[in-house]
Amino acid sequence: MVVERDDGFVETEGVGWYFSGVRSWHPSERRALRFVRGRVLDVGCGAGRVGLELQKRGHEVVGIDVSPLAIEICRRRGVDDVRLLPFTKVDSSLGRFDSIVMFGNNFGLFENRKRARWLLRRLRSLTGPDARIVAVSHDPYQTESPEHLAYHERNRARGRMSGQIRGRLRYRTATGAWFDYLMVSPTEMKSIVDGTGWTLRQVLEDETFYAGIIERA
Repeated sequence: MVVERDDGFVETEGVGWYFSGVRSWHPSERRALRFVRGRVLDVGCGAGRVGLELQKRGHEVVGIDVSPLAIEICRRRGVDDVRLLPFTKVDSSLGRFDSIVMFGNNFGLFENRKRARWLLRRLRSLTGPDARIVAVSHDPYQTESPEHLAYHERNRARGRMSGQIRGRLRYRTATGAWFDYLMVSPTEMKSIVDGTGWTLRQVLEDETFYAGIIERA
């Protein structure tokens, strides 16, 4: 699979990790599992790797994704409850959740700061007083690549956050639609969630990603 950025930068990405078992996950994700409690909303459930692991651990999981193919794969692999649903459309019809998980760098699905703060307030209305969001991101500043640093500067010049990406996926002759994705540092994650009814309580880091443990304020 090819990931193409709107400045022309491209890189390849393997798809095996979408199907990987927990022993192959990044250390931050494995550590973050112990912070998940109760009924879970899996945002951007993909091929179901997180939902399946949480079901094994006794959690009731509702997975959402915008890809019909991802939803079909989840069902075939045994995820009990998956819905074809955009992140922006989550509402009380899904029920109440104790945890919201955004593994696989899926904090990026917030897309930008303004949308993130709106959605965080929306998610608060779907959760109880002890709820948590367990969100994984990649710190975009952990790079010395001239291409990435130039993209950060380009973003800032356009009034965007440095780690705000516009991209699309390509596979053989298939090309997906352009989408926005947000990568943030732990400090930026904290600034985004503060004032939305949530607070960043803990950060679990590894060499590539980190998991933010976000709790209701």
